Amino acid sequence: QVQLAESGGRLAQAGDSLRLSCAASGRTINTYVMAWFRQTVGKDREFVAAISWSGSSTIYADSVKGRFTISRDNVKNTEYLQMNSLEPEDTAVYYCAAGAVRGGPWHRMTRDRDYDYWGQGTQVTVSS
Repeated sequence: QVQLAESGGRLAQAGDSLRLSCAASGRTINTYVMAWFRQTVGKDREFVAAISWSGSSTIYADSVKGRFTISRDNVKNTEYLQMNSLEPEDTAVYYCAAGAVRGGPWHRMTRDRDYDYWGQGTQVTVSS
């Protein structure tokens, strides 16, 4: 079992930067693909970014590419999402996720059902 806890969400203004953190406990995350998703009221959970187990490769949703950066520190057992140039459209609850690769390329893990463990979410609100 892996327990995930997000932090860092807050009210921000358009153009601001935020860094979200996801602290893992229970067992090491060094064998898992880690990801961030986000969700707004009335909408499906949306893929944001994912990072390979080693941290050497990343993938991003088109909506955040060039603005957000996902990273991980396997020694600290923590995942991060650096968000720059925030836009009101980024307003959402952001969720950390961890998933084991079960065959196929890891970078195709862009659906919520691809992941095994989830945090409770942290609210990011961006004002215009």
